[in-house]
Amino acid sequence: MKFSEVVQKLGQMACSSSLQAKPDLDPDLNGIAAVEEATAGTLSYIEGGKFLSFIETTAASALILPKDEALQQTATTRNIAWIAADSPRLLFARAIALFYQPFKPQPGVHPTAVIDPSAAIGADISIGAHVAISAGVTLGDGVCLFPNVVVYPGVTIGDRTIVHANTTIEERTQIGTDCVIHSGATIGGEGFGFVPSPQGLFKMEQSGYVVLGNGVEVGCNSTIDRPSVGTTRIGDYTKIDNLVQIGHGCELGSHCTLSAQTGLSGKVILDDGVILAGQVGIANDVRMGKGAIATAQTGIHKDVRPGEIVSGTPATAHKIYLTVSAIYNRLPELYKTVKSLRKKLEG
Repeated sequence: MKFSEVVQKLGQMACSSSLQAKPDLDPDLNGIAAVEEATAGTLSYIEGGKFLSFIETTAASALILPKDEALQQTATTRNIAWIAADSPRLLFARAIALFYQPFKPQPGVHPTAVIDPSAAIGADISIGAHVAISAGVTLGDGVCLFPNVVVYPGVTIGDRTIVHANTTIEERTQIGTDCVIHSGATIGGEGFGFVPSPQGLFKMEQSGYVVLGNGVEVGCNSTIDRPSVGTTRIGDYTKIDNLVQIGHGCELGSHCTLSAQTGLSGKVILDDGVILAGQVGIANDVRMGKGAIATAQTGIHKDVRPGEIVSGTPATAHKIYLTVSAIYNRLPELYKTVKSLRKKLEG
């Protein structure tokens, strides 16, 4: 693919006329690569001036750059074609789709799939080997189920949703359009509900629902539990990483991001745009306000205000956490000082 063709397509994909490009170079491009690993014929990107050295050494034939004249001049001097954008990383993410498309089976039903006659199956679906679809299931148009997917009774899966291999979608689950569920996930499994009794823990049946909005993505081996009553709800375009546990009755807003090994207890509420870094834990009934952020390994036991950044366990304001961390590293020195002063006072 010619560089000029890539520029044209990226302009259409980005719906932007503000892209700038080096017009007199038009190399052939056959792929994309990280800037430090790029070879001739590949397209790469850098995000800012601190990466200038990569432009001076990369073998890439073309680069996506910030709108920075110094960086552009360096690329021009090295005879590298370039395109400049306000967000180089976002444009590069769009460019990947020009050279790579994830594997998706052709429409059709594998002969080993088991489909209940009462299931409603849309057009242009792909159903892989050993898939099991139970009674009353509804699959929209363009749905793709990879091998060994199990869909329990009454489940609804919206148009163009992709469910990867070895995933289980349990009863009382509704999945929206254009979702991606990665391998090994369980959607709609029983919440952890037990009530103490004189005879021990009594199991509370989980009769509630799980509802995923449109454009939701769930990572490998993550779990989203249904509650005893009510609904566990995941808002539109929320992205959930691998090995994430979402407890019964949680309500997540739209455009939230949950990184790996995060755990949400029951009835947690995340408003729109909340970001949870890796290994964040949130206790029952906690609410995080719109746009709030929890850094890695934060333990949250009380509500977090909209837009607030919290860190540590128990969670505290991020700036305070940084101050406390700096003091913590100096505790041995401070201890020696206090010990020395104490000896002088006692002497």
